[in-house]
Amino acid sequence: MKYSFLFLALFSFACLYSQNGKGTILPKEIQIKTAILPVPEGSSTDTMVYGYDANGDFVVLREGTSNLVCLADDPQKEGISVSCYSKKLEPFMKRGRELRAEGKDVMEIREIRGKEIANGTLDMPREPSMMYVYYGTDTDYNASTGELANGQFRYVIYIPYATTESTGLPDKPHAKGMPWLMDPGTHRAHIMVGPN
Repeated sequence: MKYSFLFLALFSFACLYSQNGKGTILPKEIQIKTAILPVPEGSSTDTMVYGYDANGDFVVLREGTSNLVCLADDPQKEGISVSCYSKKLEPFMKRGRELRAEGKDVMEIREIRGKEIANGTLDMPREPSMMYVYYGTDTDYNASTGELANGQFRYVIYIPYATTESTGLPDKPHAKGMPWLMDPGTHRAHIMVGPN
């Protein structure tokens, strides 16, 4: 009897965790609501959104016609992080997802995409392209409403092959919230603007 009670208690805890813990696939509407949190006001109703289906597969949750693509939070990762980026970056981002699915690590992905951009088989916009990231903790996230309290923004502006000389930006931040250039001189060169 004692063991039956212990088993029942553990089973109940496991069920509760699977409903509220990381790894739970949230309803499509909630994923979309959270994914578009970084979208500038007035652009959210027609934004394309990627997220996760009931099997945990990465899929298009909503088609869109705006100039942004948004990604829902990955339920397998700690914390909440959603992002929206210029549609012009989609070939670059999509290729990264394909290579990750093939088991490539971060450095392999960088090398492959860099070569593909250089030889013209992968499109990468030459003009600045924006990405908005909004992130926070699991404890500040309301999974029933899709709202995130105390979230912070990080802004990323891709400018392929930009350098510290061409932009006047440093290659590391000297103060909180200061713009700086990451990966200067490469296909991944981008301006980072973190939270204050």
